[in-house]
Amino acid sequence: MKILIVEDDQVLSLMLQKMINELGYTIIDAVSKGSSAIYTAIKNDCDLILMDIMLDDDIDGIDAYREIRQVKDIPVIYITGNSDPMNLRRAEQIGFYDFLSKPVIFDELKETIRSIHLKMN
Repeated sequence: MKILIVEDDQVLSLMLQKMINELGYTIIDAVSKGSSAIYTAIKNDCDLILMDIMLDDDIDGIDAYREIRQVKDIPVIYITGNSDPMNLRRAEQIGFYDFLSKPVIFDELKETIRSIHLKMN
């Protein structure tokens, strides 16, 4: 499984990369901006996106995923410390696979990715 990480917190991004590597999956890229997420997801062959909602530019994770979904059907797991009900409603309108809260717990990430992987096969 090939995964794109979209996270503006460099420490968390590195932690997610380490977790993904330990699980044996491939990281396509790790970016911090919504615009970069859109470009990278559309340009590359990726199976899953791990995405924060609040990012380093004017495009948040929900709007970035909306743009990606217009071109490719890639499942997303939102990883956020901001579980604002308005953001949840916005995300539900687009469709998403799951939400994981920060700090990310390795076993929760592992099980969430595993369930997506099983659905794909």
